[in-house]
Amino acid sequence: MPPTTLIEPRWIIPVEPAATVLEAHAVVIEDRHIAAVLPVGDAVGRYPGAERIDLPDHVLIPGLVNLHTHAAMTLMRGMADDLTLMDWLQNHIWPAEGRLVSDEFVHDGTLLACAEMLRGGITCFNDMYFFPEAAARAALQAGMRAALGIITLEFRSAYASDAQDYLAKGMALRDSLRDEPLLSFCLAPHAPFTVSDETFAQVAIYAGELELPVHIHIHESAQEVADSVARHGLRPLARLEKAGLLGPGLIAVHSVHLNAQEIALFARHGCSVAHCPSSNLKLASGIAPVAKLLQAGINVGLGTDGAASNNRLDLFTEMRLAALLAKGSSGDATAMPAQRALECATLGGARALGLQDRIGSIVPGKLADLTAVNLAASELSPCYDPVSHLVYAAGREHVSDVWVDGKRQLAGGKLLKLDEAGIRARAQHWRHRISAS
Repeated sequence: MPPTTLIEPRWIIPVEPAATVLEAHAVVIEDRHIAAVLPVGDAVGRYPGAERIDLPDHVLIPGLVNLHTHAAMTLMRGMADDLTLMDWLQNHIWPAEGRLVSDEFVHDGTLLACAEMLRGGITCFNDMYFFPEAAARAALQAGMRAALGIITLEFRSAYASDAQDYLAKGMALRDSLRDEPLLSFCLAPHAPFTVSDETFAQVAIYAGELELPVHIHIHESAQEVADSVARHGLRPLARLEKAGLLGPGLIAVHSVHLNAQEIALFARHGCSVAHCPSSNLKLASGIAPVAKLLQAGINVGLGTDGAASNNRLDLFTEMRLAALLAKGSSGDATAMPAQRALECATLGGARALGLQDRIGSIVPGKLADLTAVNLAASELSPCYDPVSHLVYAAGREHVSDVWVDGKRQLAGGKLLKLDEAGIRARAQHWRHRISAS
């Protein structure tokens, strides 16, 4: 059995109970799990032979959960900036993917993303992309927790020929990896404009039978909504409702253009929203009505989207931006307090993925997915409230240590498991290939 470890930071923010900040406490890790959270003196007395990790200037939080990304698209970072959503997709991203996306591309791009995310305190990511088996290999190589999307579209790609082929390959992958402790799965129909009603109905059957979350882009742009009404006579969310896809397992990504009835529909069905503020702004999609979503009791998590449309896999940026946009768009400075933004970046994402009993807060019995942030820097001094600092002042550059499943993956800012030089070399290899294609 691995040795018992005591992590002794200056502050612990467990997220549960809400608005709790502990000082002079330790987190005890035993066999991948949080065994206890108790005063340091009590911990040392109860576990006299434990390894002790002293973090005197640090705040310890649950590992951040990136609720929506396309990890392999780190290899397209900055490739087609400053374009509208459909121009970006149809004239740049999709053609490039058609030429280049492969098992090798997805593995290398996802590994690059994992290095970036671990350095930024992210311990779990919810992915939607082609060749999910390659993403799984990369996540396991990095020691990260990943929810892998069983992506589904109607059109052919290098990965699959049609919707049935996407589903069959995704289900086979789930069956082969279902016992891997770091991996879980979501059904991932791409978007209403790329998935038919018949496929939505089939996805709904699988979701009900297998109790899998459904991860989908929805109401991202005003054009998407208008096109759906013109083509189907229904707004996109109405199509999902008709297919039976609304429920506690739905992860509605973006959800920018919602009316009052649709917000009420989300609330009534217990759906979650993956809020991606940077991507929404960069693609000029708009500002999601997060204040209204929270007021309605809807679970909100935070996502980065892919690095091709953000261009950072940085949940510290997303926390700050989400809080500021909620205030500015609603005219209410209390719309998303710092504590709520942190909850969205941790427990909110875990809830959406159905992992709230395993990760998302620092509670005995949960898995030890933890992030330590060093608040000693001059730009973070003085510190009156570590929660406020995490959201409004600190950045991913202040993350010092990360544990996933009880294993330390980042120590003193250094990745322990990954060959960063090799990862960067592969990224340069792909830059040359993409530029030449």
